[in-house]
Amino acid sequence: MFPHRLTDQLAFDIAQALLDGFNRHYRLFRETTALAKKRFEQADWHGQQQAQAQRIEFYDQRVNEAVGKLRQAFNIDALSMDTWQQAKLHFIGLLTDHHQPELAETFFNSVTSKLLHRAYFNNDFIFVRPAVSTEYIEDDEPGALPTYRAYYPNKDNLRETWARIVHNFQLQREFEDLDRDVEHVVEAMLAELGGFRPRANFQIQVLASLFYRNKGAYLVGKIINGFQETPLALPILHGPSGKLVIDAALFGEDDLLMIFSYARAYFMVDMEIPSAYVQFLRGLMPRKPRAELYNAIGLQKHGKNLFYRDFLAHQRHSSDKFRIAPGIKGMVMLVFDLPSFPYVFKVIKDFYPPQKDTTRELIKGKYLLVKQHDRVGRMADTLEYSNVAFPRHRFEEELVAELRHFCPSLLEEDGDQLVIKHVYIERRMIPLNIYLQEAAPEQVADAVVEYGNAIKDLVAANIFPGDMLWKNFGVTRHGKVVFYDYDEIEYLTDCNFRRVPAPRNEEEEMSGEVWYTVGPKDVFPETFGPFLLGNTAVREVFMAHHADLLDAAFWQGCKERIQQGHVHDVFPYEPAKRFTAGRA
Repeated sequence: MFPHRLTDQLAFDIAQALLDGFNRHYRLFRETTALAKKRFEQADWHGQQQAQAQRIEFYDQRVNEAVGKLRQAFNIDALSMDTWQQAKLHFIGLLTDHHQPELAETFFNSVTSKLLHRAYFNNDFIFVRPAVSTEYIEDDEPGALPTYRAYYPNKDNLRETWARIVHNFQLQREFEDLDRDVEHVVEAMLAELGGFRPRANFQIQVLASLFYRNKGAYLVGKIINGFQETPLALPILHGPSGKLVIDAALFGEDDLLMIFSYARAYFMVDMEIPSAYVQFLRGLMPRKPRAELYNAIGLQKHGKNLFYRDFLAHQRHSSDKFRIAPGIKGMVMLVFDLPSFPYVFKVIKDFYPPQKDTTRELIKGKYLLVKQHDRVGRMADTLEYSNVAFPRHRFEEELVAELRHFCPSLLEEDGDQLVIKHVYIERRMIPLNIYLQEAAPEQVADAVVEYGNAIKDLVAANIFPGDMLWKNFGVTRHGKVVFYDYDEIEYLTDCNFRRVPAPRNEEEEMSGEVWYTVGPKDVFPETFGPFLLGNTAVREVFMAHHADLLDAAFWQGCKERIQQGHVHDVFPYEPAKRFTAGRA
């Protein structure tokens, strides 16, 4: 039970120290995020990528910092249960007028769970559900930006209104031809709305900050006309001239879901009140879980917290059992799922076959690389958890046996619970090898083309997948092919792409073994064919569209361009949606 009176000054001091730690974190988070605008204006693409990777590390750094300060300032191990309960209540009180209360609660959980270790599984010391509402939070500081701006054009001044919308972001780089781009936007908008007649409430609402990622800045908002609401996004890029261009006008939930995909890097967007941004985005993409929206705007630790709450709620309202995931079993990962829940759980095995020369730490490093890298819509984001308690009765016995055999060091059986000490969670997709077996001929063709496009997008992002077998790729609900097996990925620039040397004599030519020297980073693209192209229908499509993937020269050329500092464009929308074909 919670104490009725908050009389413990020590508890208040702990709560204040925790809030100070969070405030420092969010201030630093916003500082680097706000600089994304300047990096975009200056075309500092390498700086943008570096900042995106470094920002992911901020949270854990600040949590560890707060843990150290609390241990130094307070005799943590001697604190009573009553003090911790009062500290939580004081913390709630301190959040009354806070602009990021939900993030602060997650920070509180992160710090106290490190201080209390396993004691936090079943107690009152953390925020199992939110204690402070995020509804209708406003920034009342003088001069503060609202979450979004509303514009009220009529049919005669649409062009002027769109020009004003763009100008209001005060980008410090000249547009190549803003009048031309606005004309494209208005034409696309009128075509989207069809038979356009402005109603009394006709307005365009636009979030006050641009969304920066890689080489693009995205204006995000919606058009309201009568009972119709149309989500929209305008990607702003650097054109061939070096000046800015509006590259496309994207409308509808599906287009925005592609931009905010879990297979893409997190956006940088400067927000005083993130919950208000998420609420606005949910209106544009109601099928997108709030957890994934927080992830998409760079607040992935709170996204993890929300996901786990959703997961616990799903368990309470379901009765099916966790099982070994369908498909070919992995050599380094044990994968299981809950059929009614659209995610898979991946646990690193304790031992691997001889051909897998790796370690647990190397594998974890690969997953961290993916987390921090530009995923270009082709690598699924993962949520990483420690000490996850599952109800034992919800596990099929075959799965328990597999966990005991392959992952004993990560499994703890605690009464009616199974505790897994380290697990990755990813969106479930249809494995590409299974999809190809069940698909119609035209679907097979589309999937094979998508598979090659996925590899080329990864290559453009300086990623070599390593193991390119069909089973390591999945198909999303939008038909996109995404890579999800990371234990062998490498930076493209770390690989040495070679042709297979010509045999020097008949003995070498007839040998069933590799007779030439192979270094640890050597890759021979022409050897991919026998592993990938056994199916005639697959081979025909692959060779028609992606035969270059079997040529070392393709890989060498991509590697050289990256080494020369070139940052490729990878668009989260179809080329046909671009206003001017061939824009770089």
